[in-house]
Amino acid sequence: MAKNYYPEEFRRKAVDLYESTPEQTMQEIATDLGISRSALDTWVAKYGTGQRAPATPTATTTGADTPEFTIRRLEAQLAAAKAETRKLTTERDILRQAAKYFAGRDELVSRFQFVEDHKHVWGVKRLCEVIDVARSSFYAWLNAAAGRAARAAADDELAARIRRLQDPEQGGDRAYGAPRVTAELNDGVSAGERVNHKRVARVMREHQLVGIRLRRRVRTTIAEQSDEKFPDLLDRDFSTGESGRRYVGDITYLPIKDGTNLYLATCIDLGSRKLAGWSMADHMRTELVTDALTAAWRARGGCLQEAVFHSDHGSVYTSKAYGQLCTQYGVRQSMGQVGSSADNALAESFNAALKRELLEGRAAFADQASAYRAVFRWANRYNTRRRHSAIGNIAPNEYERREADMLQSAA
Repeated sequence: MAKNYYPEEFRRKAVDLYESTPEQTMQEIATDLGISRSALDTWVAKYGTGQRAPATPTATTTGADTPEFTIRRLEAQLAAAKAETRKLTTERDILRQAAKYFAGRDELVSRFQFVEDHKHVWGVKRLCEVIDVARSSFYAWLNAAAGRAARAAADDELAARIRRLQDPEQGGDRAYGAPRVTAELNDGVSAGERVNHKRVARVMREHQLVGIRLRRRVRTTIAEQSDEKFPDLLDRDFSTGESGRRYVGDITYLPIKDGTNLYLATCIDLGSRKLAGWSMADHMRTELVTDALTAAWRARGGCLQEAVFHSDHGSVYTSKAYGQLCTQYGVRQSMGQVGSSADNALAESFNAALKRELLEGRAAFADQASAYRAVFRWANRYNTRRRHSAIGNIAPNEYERREADMLQSAA
């Protein structure tokens, strides 16, 4: 709470009242004036003459009853009332202006800025008392203004760099959040130029640089109980490691504006997170998934021997035709439990990321041709440029290149 302020005129009159009315104690006078006894004692020591009139009581009239005493007492009370009125009026004006200034926020920094902006009207001392901040803290904040301006300029420059990284027209990716943006900013720079991920997250939040979000999903898994089933060889172990050993796949729909759907089948390498094979069609027949597996077989140089392919229990994956192709390529099939999306969580996550980043909040693609082109570009970028936190925030192709170099060095 701010301390009461009394002008010098009021303090001197209070001392005069005390010295001229010996019939009353210091506490009685202080109570009449609405001040503390200690304050009056301090003022007497500072402004007093050191001489107090002697008490002259009579049988019928005391000094407290004389007209002169009454006038002096009333003058002192009037002076105190005027001082209090001025004080309250000033506080009211300051607080009204502060309410407009803060506009619903009341951070300490906002209070400091309010004092700086209004110090020529009311003075720093009075402002700090009313809005309850320490003057020393205000001056410390004021002295740090140059540093704050420099940091704000640096944050603005960083925000501009982040916008470029999220701008597809400049080779960026709108889906990049703070972890991938940080990795992109720190790629190939010296230790002294690296940017802390917490700072990147803060700047993105303050400048509203967020990634895009996913919309709805539809059912693409249609189980066929009469077809062959396979054991779960992954047991929800989607960890990275040696590439070319374990794959996961799924089917997702791609909505078209005319109400139809395209369907995308994938074959993703768990070791490197690479999209090794994929195919698109306007149906969900078995050739959709066999084409995706064949694409992966070709991308791996015709070698999928002893590799594991994990999927859900969709009828296309349990079909005889797909089983025969897996046998031909030497692939071991693996399946999670019926109705458990968690058993194929990585493929589900891949599908969600693809639609979130390609649709960018829209309900559907304009037409099938634009959907084909968008997926083609995204799938290739996914392997060549998109960073993945699971593999050290590098792209899948870069991960496999480093893996090959390590194996060659060890040979």
